[in-house]
This record gives sequence, C-alpha cells and structure tokens, in this order.
Amino acid sequence: MGFPKRKNIQDEVRQKLVIVGSKNPVKISCTDAGFHQAFAGAFLVEGLNVDSGVSAQPKGDEETLQGAINRAKNSKAVFPEADFWVGIEGGVDSINGEMHAFAWIVVVDSFDNLGKSKTSTFILPPAVAELVESGLELGEADDKVFDRENSKQGNGAVGILTSGALDRKEYYQQAVVLALIPFINTDMYKIAIND
Repeated sequence: MGFPKRKNIQDEVRQKLVIVGSKNPVKISCTDAGFHQAFAGAFLVEGLNVDSGVSAQPKGDEETLQGAINRAKNSKAVFPEADFWVGIEGGVDSINGEMHAFAWIVVVDSFDNLGKSKTSTFILPPAVAELVESGLELGEADDKVFDRENSKQGNGAVGILTSGALDRKEYYQQAVVLALIPFINTDMYKIAIND
C-alpha cells in the first residue's frame, strides 16, 4: 500500500510502522513529525537500540552517512516486520580551522529503496570544538561547556547556540522530510511500493 501525498488525503490508510535506529527521544520525535508532515496517513514510530558501526563521534560526511545507513539497515535486520527504517547520525567536520556540526538522515523501505538527506550545518564554538577534537562526543562537550546534562537528548548544540530559536527536533525534522522525497515521488525515483 503506497502513501497518499499530503495533497491527496485518503479517508483510511493502514497504519505504517517506522523503526528509528535509536532510542533517543529527539530522533524518534523528529521522525514521527517528519513522516506526518510529508504524508497523510497513520504512522507508529518506535525506537530501537542498534549499532551505528562507526565512531562514537563520527567525523566527516562519509563516516557520518555510513553511520546513518548502518543504523537504518541494522534496524531492518533486527525488526524486519516494519514498513520503514530510519537512521539518524550526527557528525562533525573541520573546514578551514572551524568545526561544523550536521547530521545525515537515511530512510530504507521494505524493497531496500534508500532516501537520504543532510541537515544544514553550523559552526561550533572553539571551546566545544577543542573538546570534540580531544575525543569527547559533541553532546558530552556541550554538557561540559554549557553546564548541561544529557543535552543530546534535549535541544542539543543547535538549541543551545540558537537560544531555543531552533531546537534539535525541528533541525532534524526538515531533513527527515527531505530524505522522504524519493518515497513522495516514487515515479520520478523509480521506486516500487506495496499496493
């Protein structure tokens, strides 16, 4: 059964199960909001602890994207009964002496079709960047510099640095919707769907 596009709302659609490759409440919430923003229909979104297969703090596009792919595919391997599996992996990269933060989002369906998107990026303060370079995860570095606790399951660096103008859920949600583009436009991306 395919998804109706937001503009073609059907009266009744079977609830689809979406598994997120993380128990982080922000990642589950942004996935839920992103699927509901992109599609009409009912979704049940659940988190599952799976291994990313990359460093605790991925560096660069390649490693971060691989972590998101691994999370989606490992979720599918553990819970193959779902309709979609989502991997979200936050990463950092150093460019011209500045550390940028971002995340990759990957969506896999039952036919192994892949949708992916990268969030926008932002520059981390030097104090945070130095701690990440020394081996801490970004969330741990944020907690130390900003005297927070478990910020990666809250607003994250983006929420802290924008004084709440943009929280981590909103930051990821847009990229979740963008990763769903191939599933919204199945004809253009030549994606088979369950009818």
